[in-house]
Order: sequence, then structure tokens, then C-alpha cells
Amino acid sequence: MKIGVISADIASESRVALTPDAVKKLRKLGFEVVIQSGAGQAAYYADALYQAAGADIASSSAEVIAQSQIITTIHDLPAEVAEHLSAGQIVVGMLDPYRNTQLDTYAAKGATAFAMELLPRTLSRAQNMDVLSSQANLAGYKAVLLAANEYSRPFPMFMTSAGTVKPAKVVILGVGVAGLQAIATAKRLGAVVEASDLRPAAKEQVESLGGKWLDVPMSDDEAQKAKATGGYAWTPSEQYIKDQAAVVDKALSNADIVITTAQIPGRNAPRLVHAATLAKMKAGSVLIDMAAGTGGNVEGSVPNETITTESGVRIVGAANIPSMLAAQSSDLYANNLVNFITTLIAPAGDDAAANDLSLNLDMEDEIQGALAVTHDNQVRLAKR
Repeated sequence: MKIGVISADIASESRVALTPDAVKKLRKLGFEVVIQSGAGQAAYYADALYQAAGADIASSSAEVIAQSQIITTIHDLPAEVAEHLSAGQIVVGMLDPYRNTQLDTYAAKGATAFAMELLPRTLSRAQNMDVLSSQANLAGYKAVLLAANEYSRPFPMFMTSAGTVKPAKVVILGVGVAGLQAIATAKRLGAVVEASDLRPAAKEQVESLGGKWLDVPMSDDEAQKAKATGGYAWTPSEQYIKDQAAVVDKALSNADIVITTAQIPGRNAPRLVHAATLAKMKAGSVLIDMAAGTGGNVEGSVPNETITTESGVRIVGAANIPSMLAAQSSDLYANNLVNFITTLIAPAGDDAAANDLSLNLDMEDEIQGALAVTHDNQVRLAKR
């Protein structure tokens, strides 16, 4: 059974779905691998490294599709590539399922498409397949370095003969995987860090990393709702939203660096920072909008561009931070895919040859069923 690797076809993407180390792991499992020539070049994985790991090199994406039963990718396949799919083939990648316009094409072609973003993150056996966490961890780290590069002052406090340099004040909005890593990185650089999140349970995590929790008073009823849902499905009251906005507005007015991380699968990113707040921020302060690619947390942010407001605030639309760490993010992503692909293989019988692999697609399986957005000529994704 052969696994194919398609090259990313957009200039802003440097990652590759499988690395040479991942190829070695798949070869040990009995797979063959074919990779489109140059697919790993931007992540510093030359074709020769893949050949040394046992992969074949194909000259085009069409050649990869023609040879492969399982096709791996970073993002959705280009439309012209998807047209080459045939019945029974499998596509695995971060397919942006709720915005994907090609699911009907996949279904019509008879292909099974797995969107890795839909992984049930509460399943312990799925943790080593969690692409969102692996990529967000790196993104949170790199976001702080981007901010440090844009900021015109140092992060840590310095004591010098010419005077004392105050530490930078950093505010993190959204304390998921990326937010927690951003807090840890900013603290390591010597900044004073504050953080906010809709989940009250995040307070303990923030404080454990040395950050200050931006507390928003809530009623007993709201506290119970937030606790019962873990915060993710909690709908705050209008009063809570107003109170949170006031707390965040005050914190941002005093901040040097703001990093926003809030994203909602299948929807535009929530707007956390409005023009009125931007106008109160200090000249020279920096905002890193990690959700710029899905609508933006910051009013006025533009994907992959840095905007300076009239008051001198710099807004960095960081649409694809993991691509800036392409070598490492590709390694982690590839490991996630290898772990998932192993779930697609039927257990070998006693009489099976070492390399005798067969697929075991099971839509009743809690992982496969959750990730499959097309199967058996049907689109399986529930609309949001």
C-alpha cells in the first residue's frame, strides 16, 4: 500500500505533510511512500533525504495521486489535483472542513477525506494525533518572538548605569495551547504577563506559569454554567461580556504587547479588540493577531501584513505562524499523521506476510468517524 505526499501550492505555506523520519516509520509498518518532488524543500527536507529514507520521488502531483491509496497534505488539495482522485482513495490533512468547497467533489469521486482538525481532543488515545495542539504549541512560542522583533524596547528589566529599563507588559487573550505557550515564552524573556479567557478553569494554568489572571466577576449561575461545560460551550450573559470588555480594555491600554489566539472551528474568529481600544493603546505597542487568517481577533488586522494605526500601534496579521517554523512543525505534524494512519490498517492475521497491509475503514470508530468528512460517496460533515 502506497502513501503519497502532495506539495503545498501556496507561497505562505512551507510545511510538508510527511518528513523523512516519518517515511522511515511508515516503511517499517510496511507502507511504500511517494513524494512530489520539492514538497519538503521549504522545510529543508531535500528529495535526496526522502530517497535515503526509502521514498520514491514523483515529478508531479498527478503522478502522486495515480500511485497512492492514501494521500497526505497540509491543507486542502488544489482543485485541479482533487479532480484526479478515484474511488477508494483516502485524503488526510487539515482540510478546513467548514469552509471547504470541495467536499462534494471528494464525495462524488468516491474518496474518503479525513479532516485532522475534527479530532476528539478529549480522547486519551487520540492525543498523539492532535494536529491543532502540536501546531498551536509552536505558534504560541513564535508569536512572542514576532512581538519581540516588532517591539522597539526589550522584554526583560535591565539595571544599567544610565537608568533602569522596565520589563514589557504582555497581555494574552485566549489561554488554549497557543496562549499557554505564549505566556511561558514571554515569562522566559522577562516580561510581565497578564491573560484572559472565557474559561474560569484557565486561571490556575495561567498562574502556574507565572502570569496574572485578568479576573472578570461572574454570578454563581454563570460560574456553574462555565464549570459544567469546561468553558467552551458556555454562552456568557450580556453583562459578563460588558464587564470582560472593560477589564480587557483597561489591560490593553497599559500593555506593550498583546497576543490574541481565539479561534472557533467552522466560524469566523471572535472580535476581541475593537478600534476604540486600539485608540487607547500606547504608540509603539504591538498586537499579534494569531487568528488573522480566519477573520481576525483585532479590528483592522490583515492576514500576512503589518498595519500601523494612526496612533502608532502595530498590528501583525499572523495568519500562519507554524509555517515560519516549517522544519519542526512538519516533524510534529508528520508524527500526528503517522499515528492516525496506523488506525486505518486492519490487524494482520497469523498467516499474513510482513508487508501485507489492508485498510480497515470503520465509521463507527470514535476517531475515524469523527474525522471523516466524506465517505461512501457522501458528505458526512454536519453543518454549523
